[in-house]
Amino acid sequence: MNFSPISTSKFIALHLIFWVGVWFFFMYFFSYNSKDTVYVTWFSSFLLPVAMVTTYFVVYFLLPKYLFTKKYKLFILYGIYTLIISSYLIIVSIFLGFIFLSNLKIANMSLMSRNFWFVLILVYLVVGFVSFVSLLNHNFKTISKNKELQNKILETQLQIKNQELQYLKKQIHPHFLFNTLNTIYGFALKQSKDTPEIILKLSNLLDYILYQVNKPKVSLKEEVLHIKEYIELEKIRFQDTLNISFKSDAISDEIQVAPMLLIPFVENAFKHGSLIDGFLTVDILISLNENRFEFCIKNTVLENDENQNIEGIGLENIKKRLSLLYKNNHQLQIVNRDNWFMINLKITNLTA
Repeated sequence: MNFSPISTSKFIALHLIFWVGVWFFFMYFFSYNSKDTVYVTWFSSFLLPVAMVTTYFVVYFLLPKYLFTKKYKLFILYGIYTLIISSYLIIVSIFLGFIFLSNLKIANMSLMSRNFWFVLILVYLVVGFVSFVSLLNHNFKTISKNKELQNKILETQLQIKNQELQYLKKQIHPHFLFNTLNTIYGFALKQSKDTPEIILKLSNLLDYILYQVNKPKVSLKEEVLHIKEYIELEKIRFQDTLNISFKSDAISDEIQVAPMLLIPFVENAFKHGSLIDGFLTVDILISLNENRFEFCIKNTVLENDENQNIEGIGLENIKKRLSLLYKNNHQLQIVNRDNWFMINLKITNLTA
């Protein structure tokens, strides 16, 4: 709670203005059919403290201690006590007006001030108004706190999600590099003339990985371009034992996806694929229909190979990333049958 001098002065000034307004409110009603301004002024002044005490008791004690804490029985009980005591004080105010202001003559009293029920209603109009404002203020603060709490929860969840994505990306990097460096190492041992070309193509892929992967989205066209570069690397490695088909629809520069979303699927096909009849066969199809994206890849594998770990780190990570990035608008199907390992990824709304 802020008890600074400025806030305290503002609080007191607002309350003084309000009660002066209430005093004029009483003056207006009690002056009805009465020309005795002295009587009306003093009776309104007698009644004002009663309204103030009742209002402050209800607003600063009954409401916060019993109503806001849902102690409804105690709230009703103490509310009845408050009504009885305030009624007694109103009766005292009427008698004070009768004794000291009207010379013990009822005819000299203001017409409205003689009616206990009218005076009671008038006082509780003030109490009710202030209580209503207090309830609105309490509800507004409660809603604001709930929204603030929800925002903090969402912010925390977003941070956790981002941290998990960063962790998955960092896992993909060394996994991808490990596989590619193994390829280079094999060619270097053979003193192959293709080793410099492989290193050059790898440098292009490294540039993409190191500088683009930290972005939330990259151009799908760029992702496809680097898939082609990766395929060129594998063509050098497999030489004449690779049978590959790559088909893709025309892709607009504006279409974007998460970085390194498709390359792990391609890498998985070459790493875990098997030569059948002397060839590793890999078929890749990329199609776009408005905002609907489909990626299909299949590769030949040997059946009943217990040592074959088809779903490696890269594929597991990409599953987790898909669940985080495209939770409600993607379908991932993985099928392994008839010497084919097939993956079909559908994203219904790339902009979501």
